[in-house]
Amino acid sequence: MQPALPLPSKLDVHQFSRAFSPQDLDQLDFLIVVAAKGDEKAIAAKAGLEKLAARLAGRDKENVTLPLGERLVTVARLAADATAFEMLDAARKWLSNARLSRPAVLGLAFDDGVTSREAIVEAVTAAALAADFRMPKLSTQPPKDDYALRELHVFDLDRTVDLARTFAMSEGGNLARWLAALPGNYLTPGKYREYVEQLAGDNGWEAEFLDEETLKQKNAGAFLAVVQGSADRDAGIMHLRYRPRQAAEESIALVGKGICFDTGGNNLKSAKSMFGMHGDMQGSAVALGTLLALSRLDAPFEIDCWLALAQNHIGPRAYKMNDVITASDGTTIEIVHTDAEGRMVLADTLALASAARPGMVMDFATLTGACVHALGTRYSGVFTNREDRIFDLIEAGKRSGERVWPFPQDRDFDELLESRIADVKQCLIEGEADHILAGRFLSRFVKNDVPWVHVDLAASESKGGLAHVPTEFTGFGVRFAVEYLMNRRG
Repeated sequence: MQPALPLPSKLDVHQFSRAFSPQDLDQLDFLIVVAAKGDEKAIAAKAGLEKLAARLAGRDKENVTLPLGERLVTVARLAADATAFEMLDAARKWLSNARLSRPAVLGLAFDDGVTSREAIVEAVTAAALAADFRMPKLSTQPPKDDYALRELHVFDLDRTVDLARTFAMSEGGNLARWLAALPGNYLTPGKYREYVEQLAGDNGWEAEFLDEETLKQKNAGAFLAVVQGSADRDAGIMHLRYRPRQAAEESIALVGKGICFDTGGNNLKSAKSMFGMHGDMQGSAVALGTLLALSRLDAPFEIDCWLALAQNHIGPRAYKMNDVITASDGTTIEIVHTDAEGRMVLADTLALASAARPGMVMDFATLTGACVHALGTRYSGVFTNREDRIFDLIEAGKRSGERVWPFPQDRDFDELLESRIADVKQCLIEGEADHILAGRFLSRFVKNDVPWVHVDLAASESKGGLAHVPTEFTGFGVRFAVEYLMNRRG
C-alpha cells in the first residue's frame, strides 16, 4: 500500500514575557533552561532554582540534566556568540535528551545572561518540529515512538517571536526528508508524479507534466538519453506554477534533480555505491519543499518549479559512453560516463526553466561526490553566474544554519570539457574537479543571461543528523533557499 503524504508536525507554542517561576513546573513535563556559558551560577537568580544551581557546581558538561521536584530539568550552556548552526545543533541535542522522558509539554526558560533568546526559540521550535515528524515506516509493527510533543511553553521573553517562517520551512524540509526516505519502488517517477499532483491540488498550484512524447517534440535529447534504458515509460519533467494573490513584478524558477533510482547505467555502480541511490532525487524534493514553504508564507513573487523525474537504469537500450546526443537548445554532448546522468536531465530542465526569462533560477541536486569530498556533509556547495551574489549566498547559509560555500566558475575550466566530436563533453573520465566542471556544464544551458544559483547538496545526508534535524536525510536546502529568496528583496 502506497504511504499517504505526511501531515505537518503540530506544535502549540505559548510565549510569556514573565519570568519562569517554580509554579510553572506543574504545567510542564520537562524543562530546558538555557544558561550563558561561563556564567552558570546566574541560574540561581531564577526563583526556586537555587538548589539546581548548587548541583551544577563542578560539572563541566555543556548539558546537565537533573531532577527538580518531580520534573527533569536540562541546564544547557550556550556560548554568547553561538552561530545559527550551533544553536540548531544544540537544540537538536536538547530535544533528543528531553524526548527520553516522552514529554507532551516542554518548557524553555533563560537565565539573565542569555541575550540571543529569539534565535534560540526559533532553533528549539525547528528542532521540535523535526524531531516530532514521523518519517515513512513500512514495517507491519506499530511505531515504538507513538507520542507527540504537543506544546512548547517559552518564558523570559522581551517580545513575541514570529515563528511563521519556522513552521513553513519545517513543513517544507520535513516533506523533503519524507520523500527522500521512500524506497525506490515506492517513489518511481510515476508515483512521485501522483504525490506532486496531489500537493498541487491541495495548494492551488498549476501543474503540467511534460512526458517523453512532449520532450521529444522539444528535442530534449539530454533528458531522454538518460531515461531510454528504463522499462517503465513514466519519466518526465513536472512543471508547477505558484502565483501570488497580487500581481508580482518578480519571478523565480526552482529546478530539482529527481533521479528516483540511480544504478549508474552502463557504468554500473558497485553495491556499496548503489545502496541508498533511491535518495538521488533529493534535489527535486528540496525544490518542492521550498515551493511549499514559500507558498505557506504567501511569497510575493511568482514561482515556477521544474522537477526532472527519471531513473537511470542499465539495459540494452541504455545510453552508453561515446554516444553523442543533442539537447533541447541544439548543443551536442559527448557522453563520457553514464553515471553523470544528473547533469544530463538538468541540462534540458534548466534550458526550459530559463527560456521564460525568470528573475533568477536556483537548482538543487545531489550531483557530485567531488563536492562531498571537498566539503564533507556539513556544508553544501554553491555555484553562480553572478559573482556579486556570493556574499549574500554565504550569509543566507549562516543565518539559516544551512551553511554553503562557493566554488569557482571561471571560463577557463571549459577547456577541460572540450570535445573532438561534439560541442561539449559531459564530464571527464578522471573526475578532476568534477563539481566545478558539472557547474560549468550546467551553466551552458541557463539561457538569456538569467541569474543562476546551483546548489550541490553535499549535506543532503549526514550520519547522526545535522543542525536541528535528527535523521540521516536532512532536507538541507529548504531553510537556506527560503532565507535567501525572501531576504534578497530587502
